[in-house]
Amino acid sequence: MRIEDYALIGDMQSAALVGRDGSIDWLCLPRFDSPSSFGALLGGEHNGHWWVGPSGRPMATRRRYRPDTLILESEWDTPTGTVRVIDFMPPRDRNPDVVRIVEGVSGTVEVCTELRVRFDYGRIVPWVRRSEGHLQAVGGPDSVWLHSAVPLIGGDYAHQATFTVSAGERVPFVFTWHPSHEPMPTMIDPETHLAETEAMWAEWVAQCTYKGPWRDAVVRSLITLKALTYEPTGGIVAAPTTSLPEDLGGVRNWDYRYCWLRDATMTLEALIDSGYSGEAESWRDWLLRAIAGRPQDLQIMYGVAGERRLPEATLDWLAGYEQSRPVRIGNAAVDQLQLDVYGEVMNCLYLARTSGLPASDRAWAIQQQLLSYVEEHWDEPDEGLWEVRGPRRHFTHSKVMCWVAMDRAIRQVENFDRTGPVERWRAVRDEIHAEILRQAYDPARNTFTQSYGSTELDAALLLIPLTGFLPPDDPRVIGTVEAIQRELMADGFVLRYPVAEDNSVDGLPGGEGAFLACSFWLVEVLSMMGRREEATELFERLLSLRNDVGLLAEEYDPRYARLVGNFPQAFSHVPLVHAAKALS
Repeated sequence: MRIEDYALIGDMQSAALVGRDGSIDWLCLPRFDSPSSFGALLGGEHNGHWWVGPSGRPMATRRRYRPDTLILESEWDTPTGTVRVIDFMPPRDRNPDVVRIVEGVSGTVEVCTELRVRFDYGRIVPWVRRSEGHLQAVGGPDSVWLHSAVPLIGGDYAHQATFTVSAGERVPFVFTWHPSHEPMPTMIDPETHLAETEAMWAEWVAQCTYKGPWRDAVVRSLITLKALTYEPTGGIVAAPTTSLPEDLGGVRNWDYRYCWLRDATMTLEALIDSGYSGEAESWRDWLLRAIAGRPQDLQIMYGVAGERRLPEATLDWLAGYEQSRPVRIGNAAVDQLQLDVYGEVMNCLYLARTSGLPASDRAWAIQQQLLSYVEEHWDEPDEGLWEVRGPRRHFTHSKVMCWVAMDRAIRQVENFDRTGPVERWRAVRDEIHAEILRQAYDPARNTFTQSYGSTELDAALLLIPLTGFLPPDDPRVIGTVEAIQRELMADGFVLRYPVAEDNSVDGLPGGEGAFLACSFWLVEVLSMMGRREEATELFERLLSLRNDVGLLAEEYDPRYARLVGNFPQAFSHVPLVHAAKALS
């Protein structure tokens, strides 16, 4: 299936992707970054999946989320009637559960299910036994139970069943993971947890302050962002998947199941702007634990509990999504220098304070240490926002965000009665500003460039007015926007940067699609410039790229008219929220 044929369910500790055919093809337990129990997404069904649907395995006639929830409903119209499958993961008490309720809507429909559990990213075939009428699969540290009144028959290292449902009948399945050394977990009541899960999401969505014309799109994005939050710690993952390709059949395949400081701070900004200050406090606590220590040891990403070691490896036994190899776990970019994250962190903590988050002396002490590092290192080259695997450069965006770091510190002193060497900070801020104008601006073309001395453009330059570095009506900003529209767009959408044939920019072969966040940034900038009709038209085009349940991947490839990259992607849904608010 296409990437956009999947929908998301989750319990704010892990998540599953459910295909339009009713198959769960991706599920990592017990955490987002755990090895998968269902890994067909990156290989084949022999790498694990769980299908439930009408005989013949047709695609669902329609599907939707229950309003203001993460409860998925898929419906099939068949010659003998209509059947619905309700999929959700209830917020867990102890063990993670996946609940699937088959409901007869009309007539009588023959339904099939196939369960093929494969631990360790599809590599371990578990030992399966039947106990007290239920199935248990065990492999190393992992164990899962399938509770159902429907008897499943084993064969070919899988378990299948065929049964019928008539109008008004409901047949539940409960899939529960637990450590294999622990006793059998208590089975939850699926109907009770369905009601509780629906009530929880409805209560959370009721806090949303956005009342504009694109409420449905904004709320669906906010629910997705909340689903990517690791509730025990407050960390926020960039996406629940790994190695969904940016270039179909290519090597641009990365593991996004970690907490990028940049992505997390942008996610928090969207949540804060929409009325969710509680998430900001949880994230701040996670941040302070994760980055505690020397400021020079700050990483660009961490594990969901703040882990620092995220070694990159390839899984050679997986064929990859549409033969896109290698399949990677871990992320070597953890060791990169990306100076922009200091600005993202400082900006988010400043916004958290403006939203009413109580002051924290510990947070301010750590921020001052980070600022000291920025003072000493802002003029160094780095790998930049896009995590290039080519040579380090003086990326313009990195310098702008160093300016942001100093600027937001000064604002905290001025607005929140904090103390610090503010005159020195002002001097550094002004020095950074002057150097960017001198080194990163091309007066002949009237545009800023990707890096000092470069002629290339970069979509991150659109953030110059969004950060307050220059106003939107500055001629240099206007010129940069026009240059990006002229030279950095494909099929009406913004590319991140030109991908050089010699791989000199990012060190990787192959192309990529249009990075969706960049087009949303353009919407916001155009709105700030007063070009609202143009901005609205682009925004509506971007919304049309969402799949049938309102989700976006990282990129859109105009060559194939398909979503590509990890899915769903926080970095796409965050700027959607900001763009909607700007237009509203």
